[in-house]
Amino acid sequence: MRSVSLRRQLTGWSQNAVVLALALFAWESCGAIGMFDARVMPRPSVAILAVAEHWESGELSQDVLASLWRVSVGFVIGGALGFGCGLICLGAWPRRILSPLLAAIQGIPLMAWIPIAILFFGLGDGPAFFLVSLGVFFPTFSGTYLGFSSAERTYSLAAQTLGFSWWQTIWLVTIPQALPSIFSGLRVGMGVAWMALVTVELIAVQSGLGYLLQISRSQLQTDVVVGVMGVVGGLGMLSIGLIRMAERALLPWRFTGRETLPSQS
Repeated sequence: MRSVSLRRQLTGWSQNAVVLALALFAWESCGAIGMFDARVMPRPSVAILAVAEHWESGELSQDVLASLWRVSVGFVIGGALGFGCGLICLGAWPRRILSPLLAAIQGIPLMAWIPIAILFFGLGDGPAFFLVSLGVFFPTFSGTYLGFSSAERTYSLAAQTLGFSWWQTIWLVTIPQALPSIFSGLRVGMGVAWMALVTVELIAVQSGLGYLLQISRSQLQTDVVVGVMGVVGGLGMLSIGLIRMAERALLPWRFTGRETLPSQS
């Protein structure tokens, strides 16, 4: 079963790589024949060379590390708070109190929070941590709440009938049922985290990939802009892929064709 799952995973990666390579080839070909204005939409090869120059100078590597640090911290904070609030809202009274408040906050665009974040935290990492955490919070909250609230109570009753304790029922039956929804929320949250990070780095931070995008745009270096956008997309894809790998490790039965929950052993 594990070998079948690995082959499926490798097949998925190879298909994604082929699609990406074909898209880049088409983009490069259209640019080479003059379909795009090179000042507005440079070819991928030009953007890659521009990014390579910034990497050799050490500027890009510092910005990548700064952005990864902010995403990591914000993701942990937002994910922990979203998971905790999702569990709290499983109760009737907390749900009645928190649901209207969370719905109102969720309707506010992330961009609108930047002035408030700057007033509270100043310029630097503080606004980035806040905005990334806010972007991660709601998908994780929704995934946690939906995962636990939709867990089949029949399985829990059957486990208790078989002699499982309350803790064993939660750990071996309820949590495995909720984890797929939680991981879905985490994957969505990671994508939102990168969008939120670049947004806040454009305005409130003087380092990171978003800041490099802003500087390059002001200097009309569109090749650097396109290249850095590719770096952000690659890092986002890698981050989501790591979450998917963790999901495969914790929930192997979802990727081997078996629909049973893990055994008590």
